[in-house]
Amino acid sequence: MSSITKTIAGGCFHQQSINGATADHLSNHSPELKFNDTKTTSSELQFFVRMMWKCNTIVIHASREDTVESILQQISSKTKIPIEYQRLIYNGKQLQQQQSLSQCGIENDANLQLVGQLRSIGRSVVWNSADDIVSMILNLCRGESLNGASMIIHNHFAKYMNNFEYFYFFKLMKIPSLLVALYMSPFACNKNIADFSIESFIEICLDLKCKKLQGFYLEILLDFCELLRGVGFTCDEPLYVSCRDGFGNLLTLVGGVPINNPNMKVLLRGVVDCVHEIADELLMYLDLSMNWDTAKGISYKVVLDFVKFCGPLRMGFAEEQATSDESLNYDICYEEDPLFSGVPDQLHIVFIKLLSKMDECLQVMEDCLVNKEQGKGDVIHNGWSHYLIILKELFHISKFYSGAQEKFWGLLLHRKNVLPHMIVRYVKKTDDHQWLLENKIVTDFESRRHLALMLFPDSKDEISGYEMLIDRSQVLAESFEYMSRAKAKSLQGGIFMAFKNEKATGPGVLREWFVLVCREIFNPKNALFVACPNDHRRFFPNAASKVNSLHLKYFIVSGRIIALALKKKVHVGIVFDRVFFKQLAGNYIITLEDIRDADPIMYSSCKQILEMDADYIDSDALGLTFSTEVEELGHRELIELCPGGESLVVDSKNREKYVHLLIQNRFVTSISKQVSHFAEGFADILSCSRLEFFQFLDLEDFDLMLHGSENAISVEDWKVHTKYHGYKENDHQISWFWKIVGRMSAEQKKVLLFFWTSVKHLPVEGFRGLSSTLLISKSSKPDNHLPSSHTCFYKLCFPPYSSMAIMQDRLGIITQEHISCSFGTA
Repeated sequence: MSSITKTIAGGCFHQQSINGATADHLSNHSPELKFNDTKTTSSELQFFVRMMWKCNTIVIHASREDTVESILQQISSKTKIPIEYQRLIYNGKQLQQQQSLSQCGIENDANLQLVGQLRSIGRSVVWNSADDIVSMILNLCRGESLNGASMIIHNHFAKYMNNFEYFYFFKLMKIPSLLVALYMSPFACNKNIADFSIESFIEICLDLKCKKLQGFYLEILLDFCELLRGVGFTCDEPLYVSCRDGFGNLLTLVGGVPINNPNMKVLLRGVVDCVHEIADELLMYLDLSMNWDTAKGISYKVVLDFVKFCGPLRMGFAEEQATSDESLNYDICYEEDPLFSGVPDQLHIVFIKLLSKMDECLQVMEDCLVNKEQGKGDVIHNGWSHYLIILKELFHISKFYSGAQEKFWGLLLHRKNVLPHMIVRYVKKTDDHQWLLENKIVTDFESRRHLALMLFPDSKDEISGYEMLIDRSQVLAESFEYMSRAKAKSLQGGIFMAFKNEKATGPGVLREWFVLVCREIFNPKNALFVACPNDHRRFFPNAASKVNSLHLKYFIVSGRIIALALKKKVHVGIVFDRVFFKQLAGNYIITLEDIRDADPIMYSSCKQILEMDADYIDSDALGLTFSTEVEELGHRELIELCPGGESLVVDSKNREKYVHLLIQNRFVTSISKQVSHFAEGFADILSCSRLEFFQFLDLEDFDLMLHGSENAISVEDWKVHTKYHGYKENDHQISWFWKIVGRMSAEQKKVLLFFWTSVKHLPVEGFRGLSSTLLISKSSKPDNHLPSSHTCFYKLCFPPYSSMAIMQDRLGIITQEHISCSFGTA
C-alpha cells in the first residue's frame, strides 16, 4: 500500500515530502483537508451529494451535529446501496463515519462526492490502481529505479480507464500533475516513462467505446495541455503537440464539448486557448504560403488543426447561447460569468486577424494569376490549395459576430477573380462546399458549373456500362424502352451504345445519340414539352401530355437523359423556361415576370388587369371570376381557382390574388406531376438531392450547360485548336479547307462540326472547352471519296484533293444535315 493513501476504513490523504523542484511542483496540486470545529449559529445544513458513477446529485438536509454515518444511512435509503459500499469525499478527503458534519467542516450548499466500493472486495480495484500509479511516480521522482514502469502504468490505464470511477480517482489524486512532474524531473529515464505513459493515456482515450466516458476524459487531456503549457512547453515540444492533438481528436470523436458536462465552460475556455494558439501558427503558415521559396514543402497540419478545434468551439458557443434569451446572430458577451468572460472575444480577434491575413494572401494569388495570363510567369504556390479550407471556417465563425459576415463576403467580392480559380482547381467531390451557396455573387459560371457537376457520381468503365442498341428511325421509342427499364445504378456507371446496322461505337456515337434523342423528346409533336412562343429553344412541360398514357414514364426517362447529357458535358441545343427551372430548384411560387416567355398573351392580359383603373374593374365590365377554362383532350372544362371560385367576382381588391392563382394553376398545378416525374428521373443520376444540384445554379448557368455557346462559330478559334497529321499547316489542301469553311453559313459550320466531332453546340468557352484538340488527317483515298471522321477522337480525314473546287463539292455534300449523321465512324 502506498504512503499516499491508507485503508478505506481509516485512511486519509498525506502529502509526501519530495526533494527538489518536483516536490514544489506537486505541493501545488496535492489535496488537503482542513477541519473546522467552529460552531455556527444555525444548526441546519443543506448540501449536495454527487454519485460519481451515475452523475446524479442527491440533496441532503441535516444538522451540523449529525454524523457521517447517519448521512450514509440517508443515502442508503435513497440509493439502496449498503453503507459498507459507500464512501463520502469532501475537499479530496474521505470522511470518517464517526465524525460529525461540523467536525468535517461541511458548510451550507457544499458539494460532496459519493464513491461506490466494489462489493466483491474490501477496497475498489480502480482506487488501488490509481493509488499504485501515484506511489510509482513518487518513487521514480525520488530517483528510484523501477523495471518496466512504463508498461506497468500503461497496463493500469488499459485495464481500468473504461470505468467511470477511475476517471474520478485520476483527477482526485492529481495524476496528470504527477506525470508532468515526472516528465520534468532531473532523472533522464523518467522523461521517457512519463512521455510513454501520457501517449498511452491519449491512445486509450481515443479507443474507448463509450462516448460519454470519452467526454469526461476531455478534462484530463485539457489538464495535460494546460500543465505542459504552464511549464513553458508549446508547439515546439512533441509531447505538448501530442496532448493538444489528442484533445482535438477526442473533441471530434465526442462531437464537441458535451453540453451536459458540468465543466463545459472550462472546456470551452480550454478549446479557445488552443484555437488562439493555433491561429498564431496559422498566421505564420500563411506568411510562408505567399512566397514561392518558403511555400515548398510546408505542412498544412496547422490548417487541419485550426478546423478541428474551431468546429467544436462553434458548436459549444451555439449550445451555450441556445440556453440564453439572445439571438444566434449576436455580439457574444459573457462578462457576467467569470468562467467564460472574454472567451468569445478571443475568437473574434482570431477572426479579424486571419481575415486580414487572407486578404494579403488572395492579393498575392491574384497578382500571380494576372502575371500568368500575361505570360510573365506560371507560379502555383503549394499553400493555395488550403485557402478554401480556412475561408470556410472563417465563414462559419462570421455568423457569431455582428458585421462579420459583411466583412467576410466583402473580402471575397473584392477578390472575386481568385475564388472561382480556387473552386475549379482545388474543390474535390469529398469536400463540403454548401457554404458557397450562401452568396453566389462571389462565384462565376465556371466555378458554379464545377460545383454542380461534382454532384454526379464518378462513371465506371464505359465498356461495363449499360448497353443500348438503337434504331435511328425509332430513336425515341427504343431509347424509352431501354432507359425506362434500366436501374439507376447501372446508368450512373456509364452507357455503352450503338446504332443498329452501324459499326461505329464510343463517345462520339453517344454524343450524337444525346442530340438526336433530345430533339425528339422536345419535339412539340410528341406533346411532352411546350416551346415558348418568343424563344423556341425554351421548353416547359405540356399540361396536355396525358394524351399519351405513358407520359409520366416518359418524363422520368427525359429527366434521366438530360441529367446524363449534363454529366457527359454534351450540349443538346435546348434550354428550360424559367417556370420549369424554378420548380426543379424547389421554388413553386411563379410570378408574373416569370411567365413572360412561356405565355406572352397571358402575361400581357394579367399585367393589364393589375394596371387597370380600379373603378373600371369594380364595375365587373370584364366579367371575371376566380375560375378558368382549360381544354383537355378535345373538350373544355371549367376549373375553380379556389373553393367557390366560379361565383367569386374579381375586383380591384382581390385582383392580385386572382392573377397569382391563375398563374399557379397554369404553370404549377397543371404540370406538377410532369415536373415531379422529370425531377425523379433526374435525381436517379445524381449522388445527391435534385434540389442541391439546381440550387447551385442560376437559370443562365443551366442554359449554358445544357445548350452551349450562343456565339457564332469562330473559324479563327477553330484553326487555333486544330492539329494536322499527314498535312502541314501551309499545304494547299489546308488553306483551301479553311477558306471554304470561312464562306459557309452558320448552320453549315454547325453541321460540319457535328460530322467531325458529334458536337453540334460548342461549350461556352468555345473550342477551348472541348475535351481534346481537333485533328485533320490525310487519307490515302482518291479524289472521288468524301471526307470521313472518327468522332471519338475529333478526327476529320480527307484525301489530298487536286483542286479547291473538288474539295468544296465534297464538303458541300457532308454539310447537308440529313447526310452528316451516321456518315462518320467512332
